[in-house]
Amino acid sequence: MKTLQFLQQKLVWSIPVFMILGIVYGANFDAQVLKPLILPLTFVMVYPMMVNLNFKQLLAKGGMKVQIVTQVINFLIIPFLGLLLGKLFFADSPFIILGLLLTALLPTSGMTISWTGFAKGNMPAAVKMTIVGLILGSVLTPLYLQLFLGANINIPLGKVFQQIIIVVFLPMVFGYATQQFLIKKYGMAKYQKDLKAKFPPISTLGVLSIVFVAIALKAEVIISNPAVLLKYIVPLVIMYAVNFALSSIIGKYFFKRGDAIALVYGSVMRNLSIALAIAMTVFKENGSEIALIISLAYIIQVQAGAWYTKFTDKIFGAAPPDVARDIMRKGIFTISLSDTVQNAIDLLEHEHIHSLVVLDESNKPIGILNTRNLFDHVINSSNDITQEISSIELKPILIFSETTPIEAIAKKMKEQNTYKILVVDEKEVPSGVITEMMYLSNLINK
Repeated sequence: MKTLQFLQQKLVWSIPVFMILGIVYGANFDAQVLKPLILPLTFVMVYPMMVNLNFKQLLAKGGMKVQIVTQVINFLIIPFLGLLLGKLFFADSPFIILGLLLTALLPTSGMTISWTGFAKGNMPAAVKMTIVGLILGSVLTPLYLQLFLGANINIPLGKVFQQIIIVVFLPMVFGYATQQFLIKKYGMAKYQKDLKAKFPPISTLGVLSIVFVAIALKAEVIISNPAVLLKYIVPLVIMYAVNFALSSIIGKYFFKRGDAIALVYGSVMRNLSIALAIAMTVFKENGSEIALIISLAYIIQVQAGAWYTKFTDKIFGAAPPDVARDIMRKGIFTISLSDTVQNAIDLLEHEHIHSLVVLDESNKPIGILNTRNLFDHVINSSNDITQEISSIELKPILIFSETTPIEAIAKKMKEQNTYKILVVDEKEVPSGVITEMMYLSNLINK
């Protein structure tokens, strides 16, 4: 898993490495034997990506203006830009135009959410954009392809929709079911702390594997004409540059900072994983040719997304101070007053944590139970671990809203000599925790 996490963090280098490995393999071995792997690898790529999507965000109210403008850019401007660039650069290569169009037609990805977070943008808006963009893109892509390229390429509409159901909507259903199963079985705190992080690296493995297969199948063409790579990169750079410029201008003059950043990453970042999946499963004979330009788009997109975060403060103004929502860990590990000391020890040891939020009979938080409390109590009671938690003197619990500034929370934690606080949402329902270490880690990651 550590290797996969490393590959994910260094994606801008991982993609070229796997492209080179694909060329080497395709030049020395029969790459056709890899074709049966395309569909299972596609599932490995897409399914983990769906597990962590917060579909409940679709029901969140507000922010309709930024959502509409983002999707107008995504489906009424960028597809036509992709078509224009395709016809300018690849007039005699309809399948390369198709690859550029797939890149232009499928907006948003996990990168939309990640980079919006890094740039201190509106995360709930970015999550909603990602889900809406994924659904709209999946439905509209076959129609756009038929409209733009139907006269030059036989677009099997029925097959395209069928494959989209297989590579997008089935993984979406399975992903949501997996998410709900894990939360129900292990709780939100365990899911957020340990389980959620396991899925993105698996998706990265799928991406890199598909890139490897696609390039291996096209290895002979690349070796015979390596300049083709440069030819593909130029229109991609132009498309991303225009997209960044357009969305930045619209964001700066028509939206507040948080919404503007979400709009930029919600329109510039493309769902290249889904584009690759459609290319390789629908257009099988020409899939590797289409996938080549999409693979190159990964390199540009990852690097451009990282670079843009360095300019967000200059373009949109300084980020507001961090609030509890920005650094808290969602979900809380809890125990009730009627549970025993042994129950508490088991949970603390199993989860490798140091404290628990104690709930009363009404499931309201009433205090913090930490390892020091337990240790002192067990020693004072001659190692009796059968007593109920109600017999232990708890540490008082500090409760803050999700919108409380971090500095105010840190000051209060220092005054009260406590290392963990509870965060509640607007309905005063516990939503997460903040510890001293989270505060310190946030300083390093700024």
